[in-house]
Amino acid sequence: MRADVPASHFVNGAPVEDAAGAPIPVVFPGTGATVATLHAATAAVVEAALAAADAARPAWAALRPVERGRILRRAADIIRDRAEELAQLETLDTGKPIAETRVADWPSGADALEYFAGLAPTVTGETIPVGGGDFVYTLREPLGLCVGIGAWNYPSQIACWKAAPALALGNTMVFKPSEVTPLGALRLAAILTEAGLPPGVFNVVQGRGDVGAALVADARVAKVSLTGSVATGRHVSALAGEGIKAVTMELGGKSPLIVFDDAALDDAVGAAMLGNFYSAGQVCSNGTRVFVQRGVYGAFLERLAARTAAIRLGDPFDPATQMGPLVSAAQMDRVLGFIDRARAEGARLVAGGHRAGNEGFFVAPTVFADVTDGMEIAREEVFGPVMAVLPFDTEDEAVARANASPYGLSAGVMTRDLARAHRVIARLDAGTCWINAYNLTPVEAPFGGVKLSGVGRENGRAAVAHYTRVKSVYVGMNPVAAPF
Repeated sequence: MRADVPASHFVNGAPVEDAAGAPIPVVFPGTGATVATLHAATAAVVEAALAAADAARPAWAALRPVERGRILRRAADIIRDRAEELAQLETLDTGKPIAETRVADWPSGADALEYFAGLAPTVTGETIPVGGGDFVYTLREPLGLCVGIGAWNYPSQIACWKAAPALALGNTMVFKPSEVTPLGALRLAAILTEAGLPPGVFNVVQGRGDVGAALVADARVAKVSLTGSVATGRHVSALAGEGIKAVTMELGGKSPLIVFDDAALDDAVGAAMLGNFYSAGQVCSNGTRVFVQRGVYGAFLERLAARTAAIRLGDPFDPATQMGPLVSAAQMDRVLGFIDRARAEGARLVAGGHRAGNEGFFVAPTVFADVTDGMEIAREEVFGPVMAVLPFDTEDEAVARANASPYGLSAGVMTRDLARAHRVIARLDAGTCWINAYNLTPVEAPFGGVKLSGVGRENGRAAVAHYTRVKSVYVGMNPVAAPF
């Protein structure tokens, strides 16, 4: 099995190769086989991408928003027309089950392109009367050249989530995907070009941290949007800060899911499983600290164990497979390390807890019960199929313990008492929350976190503020009154 990759990069409207760059093997997580070898961007490729994006910027910004929107809408249509082909590519790149990639990854990307295509013509300024006939009007202008840096867990969705608002609002972009999952962004660039995007408006360069740093540090860049770890966020934020660049950061989390004793138990178990085992647990917003009220704690664990044992692992290309491998051998080893240390700290293993199979990077879906707040798996982001279940007694206790984390990406509440649901959500330190649901992220809704989980928002109308700047214009309608 090999991936069809015309070249490592996409610059100024065409595939570009430079074999002088360091090799980047593309590994299919289902077997560990190398399916392609790309090359990291050299300094020449980075410069070509930045120069192309900078040169394309004035003409792209000058287009009517509805004209920009038509191109993005055509790209969304192409994605939907090629849904199966793109799902297969995503599964090859990430190891996610085809049952997931058919409904979650590229479809969400198409939704983002369509949404911002429609939103762009509605973005306007305002008129502000200031008395005496004078007034102020405001303009929403593009920021300019934007850099997008993606993560490996949702590579194509993330590329679309960043490109859609940036391009719709008149910016250009250079996008660097994760070196672990480099294929989807290249295909997005080709699709956008086919849809009519002018050369240079969206460029893709491959590479590791040094390539990302070179992009962020360039003086032509006005904005950086990162999805990644807190450690990467700190580094990128510092680099961007040197140039006083705008930043949007969607980082890690250790999110709470609070299950009250009046919750619909099967729904609560389902939400916890979605929030821990979907995409093999490699979702930043996962509710990996599952707080369960003591009155239903035993019943919750019993049903959870039974349903977890029935999860079907296997070939990611088999439509019957429900959970695939982790993205890499390194990530598998990292997750297995967390499992070993959780055992050593005294957490009670309810399900899983081991590598699954001898081929690929599979870890059995794992549940630990009787977890305490000080244990590592209750404090650190595992980013694998490992659920920590913690008992609690009162609402105030649950809220206090849920908030006792440096992260604040997401939170969920399961209860039939909607007054309590709204009350608890209002008290939780999290940017993206759910009531009687989990991990549903429609593009119409803003997505992002607080505290160490990030700054800014993706998606929804809120994204407009992060890809435009406001120009204020005072219009004098009276003679100038000068004291000189």
